[in-house]
Amino acid sequence: MVHRTRRRMLAVAASLVAVAAAPFAATDAAAQTAHKPKVALVMKSLANEFFLTMENGAKDYQKHNAGKFELITNGIKNETDTAAQINIVEQMINSKVDAIVLAPADSKALVPVVKKAVDAGIIVVNIDNRLDPDVVKSKDLNVPFVGPDNAKGAEKVGDELAKKLKAGDEVGIIEGVSTTTNAQQRTAGFKAAMQKVGAKVVSVQSGEWEIDKGNAIASAMLNQYPNLKALLCGNDNMAIGAVSAVRAAGKQGKVYVVGYDNIGAIKPMLKDGRILATADQYAAKQAVFGIDTALKAIAEHKKQADLSSVVETPVDLVTKAGVVK
Repeated sequence: MVHRTRRRMLAVAASLVAVAAAPFAATDAAAQTAHKPKVALVMKSLANEFFLTMENGAKDYQKHNAGKFELITNGIKNETDTAAQINIVEQMINSKVDAIVLAPADSKALVPVVKKAVDAGIIVVNIDNRLDPDVVKSKDLNVPFVGPDNAKGAEKVGDELAKKLKAGDEVGIIEGVSTTTNAQQRTAGFKAAMQKVGAKVVSVQSGEWEIDKGNAIASAMLNQYPNLKALLCGNDNMAIGAVSAVRAAGKQGKVYVVGYDNIGAIKPMLKDGRILATADQYAAKQAVFGIDTALKAIAEHKKQADLSSVVETPVDLVTKAGVVK
């Protein structure tokens, strides 16, 4: 009788332990779900096919890794709406995301809000357009840049164009937003290639990464410099605008156009020669590399200050024949 009573008491005790443990098990499972990192990808203009490609690549990556992280994507309406992008980053800080992967519209203006994010304990990874290193340093920040060597990529494109030029030939450069590091680096790469062949850069003006503005600048250059032999464009959107300007001026086949980004819209133009060359900096891969850098930092409980400063991604020349490695 005593033994039966003891066994009954032990059974009841075991049941109570199991019932008591159940909420903790459920809480633990919920905690694991709650700790799935939330990553925000903040881009420049989604009217630019390059950033749509970047967004789609990131979404596809998250779809195949849905158990590892959540993804929020956002961008601005045009390439120069820096205030809107700062506002998006502010929203992500207020939403308490775990990481922000940022393609900044301006290399200097975004640094203060990046500091605000880092101070809030958010991991920030910089892609596509590098934040100004001096301004970053002045804020005592370390923000890893995941992206290509833009000067190297532009020089590859310029070298391909140089095969069609001779010393003394006049060329114009249509660059992106002048306050962005990638615009400055691409212009430097183009100039380096032109210097090697002895071509004369007669004008450098900003088309602000956009088709219409690129078209307006190209038209003005063609009018001002009737002997112009080529237009080197800092991205494919501006190159598309330049192609239209060349056609309108009746100079098809007489003025070469090159771009940068290898967006889908310029592929027919590469094929028929309206655009001589571009560079592929792999928009989708940049987003994935940036997200991976952030996720690794979170998984390893690293602080922002401990992250690597640069993760260089590939950039390749693209011609009518395809990608040139």
